[in-house]
Amino acid sequence: MPRTTTVECPGCPPFRALTFDALGLIKVIEARGKEGGVPKVVDRWGDPDASKYVLAASIDDRKTDPLLAVARKSGVIEVLNPLNGELSVTVSNVGNANARPEDDAIVGLHLFRRQRLELTTRSCTLLTCTAKGNASIKNVDMSDSQKDSGASKKWNVCASGNISFSEVDGSENYALFGGKGVEVNMWDLDKCTKIWTAKPPPPNSLGIFTPTWFTSATFLSKDDHRKVVAGTNSHQVRLYDVSAQRRPVISFDFRETPIKAVAEDLDGHTIYVGNGSGDLASVDIRTGKLLGCFLGKCSGSIRSIARHPELPMIASCGLDSYLRIWDIGTRQLLSSVCCVLI
Repeated sequence: MPRTTTVECPGCPPFRALTFDALGLIKVIEARGKEGGVPKVVDRWGDPDASKYVLAASIDDRKTDPLLAVARKSGVIEVLNPLNGELSVTVSNVGNANARPEDDAIVGLHLFRRQRLELTTRSCTLLTCTAKGNASIKNVDMSDSQKDSGASKKWNVCASGNISFSEVDGSENYALFGGKGVEVNMWDLDKCTKIWTAKPPPPNSLGIFTPTWFTSATFLSKDDHRKVVAGTNSHQVRLYDVSAQRRPVISFDFRETPIKAVAEDLDGHTIYVGNGSGDLASVDIRTGKLLGCFLGKCSGSIRSIARHPELPMIASCGLDSYLRIWDIGTRQLLSSVCCVLI
């Protein structure tokens, strides 16, 4: 008989989370009551439709007039109320107008918070980026769902390769892009100009270069756009200092499968790394030291990690369709909930 380990889940404090899936469904998950609550799927928005596969999402979760932007496989972006799922506006033609949505899918989406404060309450601004590097910043008038305000800015972030991700810093002035055959690069969003591009590490002792393939990235601090952490398909985690050099300041391997998700902690030096075999760990990026792995093996590739803005816990979600809540201090599993359509 194989050895098995039972992981006890003590439950988690009250929280609310949104998950997205390949059938276009948005599920609302909540843990209610006192400490030790068990999260459950309390609501589901939309009907199953493979053409509405959720590719990317971004939320402005401020207390008044919050918004949620969701990019679909069909090439449209929906802006919804994250409290009840009510659709506010649908935006189309955000990518290359000459390409079919399935040929140039949206891989990055950001809903600007700062510009919403500067504009009217019935307007929002979206940054999108497609797999072929077509980026745009679009002002959307939500007072008239039939009105298309047009893209205020459009540019291309790569000459070749495929973009895998985009990430915007806390000030919303800078954005990261990277992917397969595309080195991590940073752009000034106000001027739409590239201000920095990473340089690949030197070849190893055998003279072999590691192919460029970035899978995820994040800014190490919301207050400082100069330090960037990126994960690669060759299971490497790299720290870049934009103000110092183009090559990594620190680079280390994590397990033996591609890095699929990285997220920063509020302390400005701890990161959380998830890979294709379901391993999740915390790392002190100042030294590259592995602080420890989270207990309770995930069954599928981890595709998303989110840090709670106040409570000491993170959430991870992946191909096994489970949302898992973890304590960042003990690295123990607090609770999990299955997000499969029932």
